Amino acid sequence: MTGITYLTPDGMKKLEEELQHLVTVRRQEVADRLHEAVEEGELTENAEYESAKTEQAFVEGRIMELEMMLANSELIDTNSSDGTVQLGSKVSLQEVGDDDVEIYRIVGPVEANPLQGLISNVSPMGKALIGKKAKAKITIAAPVGQLTFKILEVS
Repeated sequence: MTGITYLTPDGMKKLEEELQHLVTVRRQEVADRLHEAVEEGELTENAEYESAKTEQAFVEGRIMELEMMLANSELIDTNSSDGTVQLGSKVSLQEVGDDDVEIYRIVGPVEANPLQGLISNVSPMGKALIGKKAKAKITIAAPVGQLTFKILEVS
């Protein structure tokens, strides 16, 4: 993973907390499991040892991934808006022909979670929204066909 990792303050906090947990808690738990498995003797047919080694590789890989993301991160300012959709913007929109209003925050891919109202700036919806202002219409290709939305508000 290379390049800049765009994060909101909340997203950065979550990644930092996950990293802290992996380094201070999970790493030690896996080391303890490995130590116990080694004490059981024969390692060639020791399923617990193999499982602990696999988990250790996962934990260490995730630690490296998080450290890389945080080292290359750039904070998204979620409080400034000139009325144009940008990273960090909160966007209210409505599908044409539908009464439901949808509200999303534009975030980097690492934080994206559409079910929580966080959409990536590189997703089809995110790409279509970036640079637009309130009252603009966007069209997105979806599996069910073309969807058209009207931007109601940008903050």
